[in-house]
Amino acid sequence: MKRIHETSELTPDVATDVPPHRGGMLDWVGMDNIEGMVRFDAGDGDIQRCSARIGTFINLSRPDQRGIHMSRLYLLADEHLNAHALTASTLKDLMRALLNSHYGLADRARITISFDQLVRRAALRSEHSGWRIYPVSIDASLGADGFQLGLSTEVVYSSTCPASAALSRQLIQQQFAKDFDAGAVDHASVLAWLGSEKGIIATPHAQRSVARLWVRYVDGAPLNLIALLDRVEQSLGTPVQTAVKRQDEQAFALANGSNLMFCEDAARRIQRALDADSDIVDFRIMVEHQESLHAHNAVAHASKGQA
Repeated sequence: MKRIHETSELTPDVATDVPPHRGGMLDWVGMDNIEGMVRFDAGDGDIQRCSARIGTFINLSRPDQRGIHMSRLYLLADEHLNAHALTASTLKDLMRALLNSHYGLADRARITISFDQLVRRAALRSEHSGWRIYPVSIDASLGADGFQLGLSTEVVYSSTCPASAALSRQLIQQQFAKDFDAGAVDHASVLAWLGSEKGIIATPHAQRSVARLWVRYVDGAPLNLIALLDRVEQSLGTPVQTAVKRQDEQAFALANGSNLMFCEDAARRIQRALDADSDIVDFRIMVEHQESLHAHNAVAHASKGQA
């Protein structure tokens, strides 16, 4: 009797069998949610190692072929992403390798990668700084229509409602008229009143808000995440902070008070900022103001060319 290890080279490969039922071409076949690692330079020259979830896919253009060799996709992704930092060039090379590994069976490849990127952010006024975590998702494809690369991320910021601010100002005016005669007003008394609780009898509602972004870069442009984040956060003016001392909190309050915005305003600000970036050929934006007044959220969508 032959021992098992002597027949291991004859292990069956049913993936090459003719499909048991009528075959058809498949858009994508592959592996998703692979646990892996990427090394990524967000644009500051610091290449970080990040745990990632990876998807590797090819189409199956042969109706007479039952399946593909999944292990080839896994091993090629592991090889390429471990050996090279994550760039557009790395992704192109990986997808070419995926197609070569299934020559004659596929003519399109796709890679998806999701990970969290740490970015150091300075305080508004003090000398302190802290880490912000930005989620990153990359979706790349290679086929007859060429190389396509999209990057998604999120920016969290504060938004103060313009309508609520106007209503608050009205109440403060009414309280001032109640507390002071219409005649001559003493400067010192008014100054003291402004510093009291009566001087801010009402406050506008503000909320933590999220801008979800998808951008597609021109071929050859670097995946400069920090430049993208800076452009969007500067257009909004009130990104959430990390380390905060009193002077930083006061600066944040000033930014919110002088930077009132509805969700429509936020979406248009980001739209203008991304339109001005020559490295970005297309984009989609969704902003969500997670209301403190309502139990529901205020939402706006925008895209390139819709100004």
